[in-house]
Amino acid sequence: MCWCRFVPRIDAKNRVLLLQHPREEFMPIGTARMAAACLPRASLIVGTELDDAPEVRSILDDEAEPPILLWPGPGALDLERHPPKGPVTLVVVDGTWSTAKKLVRINPRIASLPRYSLSPDEPSQYQIRAEPRAECVSTLEAVMYALGILEGDKEKFRPMLSPFLSMIDMQLDHERQSPGPRRVRRPRPPKPRFVPSALREGRPIVVVAGEANAWPRKPGSGRRNGIDAPYPDELIQWLAIRVDDGTTFDAIAAPRQPLSPVTRTYTTLGEDEIRGGMSFGELAERWRAFVRDDDVVCGWGPYAASLLRSEGGFLPRTFVDLRGSITQWLGDKPGTIESFSERFGVEPRSIGRGRGGRRLAMAFAATKLLLGA
Repeated sequence: MCWCRFVPRIDAKNRVLLLQHPREEFMPIGTARMAAACLPRASLIVGTELDDAPEVRSILDDEAEPPILLWPGPGALDLERHPPKGPVTLVVVDGTWSTAKKLVRINPRIASLPRYSLSPDEPSQYQIRAEPRAECVSTLEAVMYALGILEGDKEKFRPMLSPFLSMIDMQLDHERQSPGPRRVRRPRPPKPRFVPSALREGRPIVVVAGEANAWPRKPGSGRRNGIDAPYPDELIQWLAIRVDDGTTFDAIAAPRQPLSPVTRTYTTLGEDEIRGGMSFGELAERWRAFVRDDDVVCGWGPYAASLLRSEGGFLPRTFVDLRGSITQWLGDKPGTIESFSERFGVEPRSIGRGRGGRRLAMAFAATKLLLGA
């Protein structure tokens, strides 16, 4: 069903940069391509790691039309109440809420752009796709509203709805004309979910996460340590949360050896914050005062816990590997904790500093998922 004949061409004073997650590229009812087709000054770029893409970098570096990010949430200015001055580049992320959040998260430069939010005058007309909240709209509608505000002429961009509404009408009409009832597959009875016995005993549970100062391996090497790296991995951040009362622990230990050139990047901690941390002995002492002998400790994989133990840090006898438990719970490998969280639509609020705080929140959500099974 082709909507090309309904596409208007509208000259906008402001440039538009549409960043599309690859999962949306071939979505037949997506609207990012439609928005780009309506606007001669729009660019549509598909990918995930986009900060260093030449076309993206060139557009973001243009001081004549500084970029702003259309992104709701804390810290975002209302576009209509606080519009930026002069022509800008409107950066819009296209994807599901989950994939869009991931795209912003893994592109620090895009994430650092000034953020603006919309308060649409009317609900979305996207009748063939459910929006998560009443104020949510399609990518095309968001671009239409934003340009109308930026250029002080909302009616100028309303023709962008023509291909959008035509596509929706064609889809609904096709649905009405389809002969016979749809074939509905009967759901299989659910398999019993696996839950580790340690989580069913009623003992206090502590979820942990950690970050390491880790030097890159040599290409083609199968080991992290020994001859394949100039220094062994060392724990520099240890985080925890108690499931029963939400008490948290977050401590940074200063590196005992040279700081790896990649540590700041993947931990998202500042160098001063890392180097200014306490001694590992003090971290271990504080942690020992937080944790109890009968606690059940849960972590996504044993790596961080093994680093803590290798330097003399205390761990209770019972440790639950959440990654292994979730594998049995799903009957499938969950991948990284980020991919598991994306799969289940988990975007919890960070519990602590840097990436470690976000990962602890994800591990906490995974633990609660097991406890609720």
